[in-house]
Amino acid sequence: MKLTKIGKASIIVVILFLATLWAYPMWDIQLGAPQYPDGLSMQIWINDVGGDVEIINGLNHYIGMKTIHKEDFKEFVYLPITMMSFMALGLLVLVLNRKRYYYIWTGIFVVIGLVSFYDFYSWLYKYGHELDPNAPIQVPGMAYQPPLIGYKKMLNFEALSQPHVGGWFYIAAGALMVFVCYYEWKKSKTAAK
Repeated sequence: MKLTKIGKASIIVVILFLATLWAYPMWDIQLGAPQYPDGLSMQIWINDVGGDVEIINGLNHYIGMKTIHKEDFKEFVYLPITMMSFMALGLLVLVLNRKRYYYIWTGIFVVIGLVSFYDFYSWLYKYGHELDPNAPIQVPGMAYQPPLIGYKKMLNFEALSQPHVGGWFYIAAGALMVFVCYYEWKKSKTAAK
């Protein structure tokens, strides 16, 4: 069956939402401590990491965390290619104009999203747990993994991790696709009666 006008329009909206990943960061990690009254921040883009990375790297040295460098993350190469390919696939779904392809497209997005969140969690876990045993500051049993999402206190630092503008558009794209799949399915059921 063919897509409804809402289904076809949603493809364009999803592609535009995903295009924001090149204009805005996906994720934001804020760090606060008494010695940093203005706080420190790190933004994760689709192809880079920015913000107060050098200052954070200097602090991480004392607790034995690895320094953060763009070159260390293969995701900054693969994620842009994956998202561009997914957006191009959306245009193909629009041209083919079939509900089943839209459902498959949405399923692919869900898989990409789940794998991306797992990868990000693994990245945070690795940096927070694999510490240099010769670090100047050692607190037995202490891990420095920032939360995937939400707030966490680590020694005298407070960490807040949440989506940035690009991340919210990414989440909105997924929510829209799932909603449209449900809408298209309901329309198919109604048409079949």
